[in-house]
Amino acid sequence: MSFDPSMLHNNGHNAFANGSRPGIREIGVIEKLLTSYGFIQCSERQARLFFHCSQYNGNLQELKIGDDVEFELSSDRRTGKPIAVKLLKIKPEVLPEERISGQVVLAAPASAPGQAPTGSVCYERNGEVFYLTYTPDDVDGNTHLETGDKVSFYVETNKHTGAVSARNIQLVKKKQMRCQGVVCATKEAFGFIERADMVKEIFFHYSEFKGDLEALQAGDDVEFTIKDRNGKEVATEVKLLPQGTVIFEDISPELYEGTVVKIIPKVPTKNQNDPLPGRISTRIGFSDKELPFGEKDTKSKVTLLEGDHIQFNISTDRRDKLERATNIDIHPDTFKFTKETREMDMLSAQRNHAVRIKKLPKGTVCFNTQSEQRFVGVIEKDIEAPNKNISPTKAKEKEPEEGVIAYEDCGVKLTVPYYAKDLDGGHPKVGDKVDFTINEVKRTGLQSAVSIRLLNRNASNAKRLHGFVATLKDNFGFIETANHDQEIFFHYSEMCGDLDSLELGDTVEYTLSKGKGNKVSAEKVTKVAAVNGIGEDVSTAVMTGRVTRPLRSVDPSQTEYQGLIETSEEGCCCTSCNKGPTYPFGIMGMSNKSDCLQKGELVKFQVCTITQTGQKMACNVVPQRRALVECVKDQFGFITYEVGESKKLFFHVKEVQDGLELQTGDEVEFSVVLNQRTGKCSACNVRRVSEGPKLVATPRPDRLVNRLKSITLDDASAPRLVIIRQPRGPDNSKGFNSERKIRQPGVID
Repeated sequence: MSFDPSMLHNNGHNAFANGSRPGIREIGVIEKLLTSYGFIQCSERQARLFFHCSQYNGNLQELKIGDDVEFELSSDRRTGKPIAVKLLKIKPEVLPEERISGQVVLAAPASAPGQAPTGSVCYERNGEVFYLTYTPDDVDGNTHLETGDKVSFYVETNKHTGAVSARNIQLVKKKQMRCQGVVCATKEAFGFIERADMVKEIFFHYSEFKGDLEALQAGDDVEFTIKDRNGKEVATEVKLLPQGTVIFEDISPELYEGTVVKIIPKVPTKNQNDPLPGRISTRIGFSDKELPFGEKDTKSKVTLLEGDHIQFNISTDRRDKLERATNIDIHPDTFKFTKETREMDMLSAQRNHAVRIKKLPKGTVCFNTQSEQRFVGVIEKDIEAPNKNISPTKAKEKEPEEGVIAYEDCGVKLTVPYYAKDLDGGHPKVGDKVDFTINEVKRTGLQSAVSIRLLNRNASNAKRLHGFVATLKDNFGFIETANHDQEIFFHYSEMCGDLDSLELGDTVEYTLSKGKGNKVSAEKVTKVAAVNGIGEDVSTAVMTGRVTRPLRSVDPSQTEYQGLIETSEEGCCCTSCNKGPTYPFGIMGMSNKSDCLQKGELVKFQVCTITQTGQKMACNVVPQRRALVECVKDQFGFITYEVGESKKLFFHVKEVQDGLELQTGDEVEFSVVLNQRTGKCSACNVRRVSEGPKLVATPRPDRLVNRLKSITLDDASAPRLVIIRQPRGPDNSKGFNSERKIRQPGVID
């Protein structure tokens, strides 16, 4: 609808309903907010009211959609439609909230197709149980609630719909579950239990054991509760169970036969973490199968060797369904196949010694193992190329330099060292992509990369370019090239250094990279020391011109990055004068990098020559803006200056120089800046040029002046005030006890 803001002041409406009594104050919520007006959704009735920003009592910059406001109802004089006036923001009342303890009665699912997942909690108050709904977003942290969990929460009422729900839900206590296991180790004051529900051990303190502690020993079956303490699971309320209650595995009644293919090492290696290092090959049904076994699975005291013929049972773990060979015994026919005699005796000394020594072909024994898989990685630290002129003797004395390759295996980021002797072909640099295999020393377990081949060079090794920051958005920006003729996109993730210190016009160094669709972008952007960004041979003459094309950051619809200034005669502000030559300009050509030059603005500038291209461009561009102050509110005001679709330019009083208080009608000079987040322009560096006309009080009419002159205080006929009686106080009644009397002036009752 059409609306005249000037009608909102005294003559446009009044703050009284029907002009007879004070207006009724209502409460509502800001539903829509534009530059100079908005709409309010009433909270107590179904109505949507228009309001003008001049009717808001407060800082308009702090008003936003969703804020609660109080207002009076009035009507537009021209249209008769109801409008809101005298707006006042309601500060949310901070009341001490009480956390309510309750329980989850229905856990919210992680995801529900086609609808928002909801759950339910309950709490008791004065003997009555209340149920509230909640969503996963109402749960604090990444906690997943389950039915039966103890929780605490706040009760929230939707001020629009009146619906009550739970919010800020915190887990107080998980639902207690009793688990079973077997005591696998006992120490002085604590022990460990092997759990029956998963392949894992859990710690317990003796203070948590409910029973005779002296009778507790390894191998006892127990029952316990799992609790979280200091971020670790521990067993509590440990109780004994009858022996044989907890069963970890099922042993097959059938007896199988097989052959030992891998024995248990007598001296475990440093990296030996497998509790079942042995292997037995057998045939079950029509398929060959290999089963692991450990030291406790051997039934006979005879040492097992590779190739031994044995018999065994198969054990299946109930927790992870792992099968292994157990009750292993030497088959009676084993020695017929091996043709050897085995004896048992006491060792004369506890020292390992070699037996059955046999000479093998040269090269059979290998101290290193090399992976069959080839990995792909990136050089994180390179090594210097070998100097061919160095003395061979000194080269042997010098320790080999070590480089580092970063790679990824099964989603885990790892690093591995490499040496120059293991390079195949070219010498890689930092950032180059290579593939390699991993060599491991059997005795020490140390790994290194070998058979390293260069796949491709890193683009960062290319030539580094210089540029200037031209635009800064929320997550990305643009760099003006050194030739000032185009802009290059860059994402903030490619910025090396402190992003908060980056400003418009800063000199940066970057590398060009091509992405999807051959789009060019800047990578590894680094802020460097400032360089001359306006070229050389700057003319001393100051020229006047008009902006015929702004920068692309001001008008994103245009394809050209550079702005364009058309020269005009000194002091000429019209468009009909003879047009002169045009000069392009970039962000570095502007005197104030944050200034937002609009199309059609008058500017003063100088001309410089770009060293690389010889092109003449405008530099030290200063806008010539003058306008009148339209109005000034509490902390802001508006200037009669057209920017884009708006004919009023906003400014904050903090932007007024010298701390002056501007008045309506003052002539000011200013700069225009563009808010990259909102896309709106505002004035900054506002300086008063001249004061506007002062308001002169209207003299009193002659008839009133003559009447005042004719009044004399000594005249006996002049009106007088006579005190009849002293005023009476309240008598605690709802009215007057005696009848009111109308007294004539000057009459005493």
